Amino acid sequence: MKGRVVLLGVARGRGAAALMVDGRLEDFAIDAEGDAPVPGAIYRAVADRPMKGQGGMFLRLPGGEKGFLRQTSGIAPGQRLLVQISGPAEAGKALPVTTRLLFKSRFAILTPGAPGLNVSRKIRDEAARSELAAIAATGMAGADETLGLILRSACAGAAAEEIAQDLAATRALAEAVLADIHGDPELLLDAPGAHDLAWRDWLDPAPDEVIEAPESLADHGALDAVAALLAPRAALEGGGHLWIEPTRALVAVDVNTGADTSPAAALKANVAAARDLPRQLRLRGLGGQVVVDFAPIPKRDRHILDQVLKAAFRTEGEANLAGWTALGLYELTRRRDRPTLSEVLK
Repeated sequence: MKGRVVLLGVARGRGAAALMVDGRLEDFAIDAEGDAPVPGAIYRAVADRPMKGQGGMFLRLPGGEKGFLRQTSGIAPGQRLLVQISGPAEAGKALPVTTRLLFKSRFAILTPGAPGLNVSRKIRDEAARSELAAIAATGMAGADETLGLILRSACAGAAAEEIAQDLAATRALAEAVLADIHGDPELLLDAPGAHDLAWRDWLDPAPDEVIEAPESLADHGALDAVAALLAPRAALEGGGHLWIEPTRALVAVDVNTGADTSPAAALKANVAAARDLPRQLRLRGLGGQVVVDFAPIPKRDRHILDQVLKAAFRTEGEANLAGWTALGLYELTRRRDRPTLSEVLK
């Protein structure tokens, strides 16, 4: 299956979506099971008590859930706050939340508290940028001055009317949620389901095909690829493999060359591992501290891996490449933005 293909179907009785590029799984989403809070959902919360020593505040969410906000300045117990789930939580721990809300749609991101009208830097054509700036100014006329806007790269080539309608709907939703500050803890805006997320985030660049059918993921190999991710071993091009083991403290990654243990094979396996590592961590829902034990190579060749890793993680959001340790391991951190795959499919 060549090209960029979005699959919309069902997995384990729930809505699911997969992004395939030249037959390889690049992203996967599945609807949450039950009413558990999901990253991206927006709640009205009530400040509970500060957490001494950690510079944060516990919040009360609906259903007895607890949130943790890394902020205390200007917040008093009992105060109502609008917060967004920023990531998953380990069992028994409070959910991480933020007061920096984002309202995302196909073409727009509205940013309360971060004013300004902006056009994605990926759109470089000056005529297109000018046209989009005009759409933004019209669409945000009369809005609260603290409500900012980013027109996304998906706007490139889209019809002006379609962008304007999307912006108007997103603005109306954001303004309704922002006004709903009074009352008990409540879910105000659920996170997008798998199909909605795919339509919102995976159509830029435009896919070669969108296949919407209940069995689409099974028919095109996506479910087999997902099942393979539940195992610690991940094959690499050229015969090597990764061994990925999440622990409570960190994610340990070991790179193996296979039968060929020559220096050339080690460098080849390491480069393949560095290129595939962001995809593996993203699909498996792994983050936090990651420690990689690359196959042994001379120190003079480490700069090659530095360059490959930097390029590979460039589009991966919040990742910090700390570099090499004294023992020859490579350390990085990555923000977890979704539950682990094993949790989602358990």
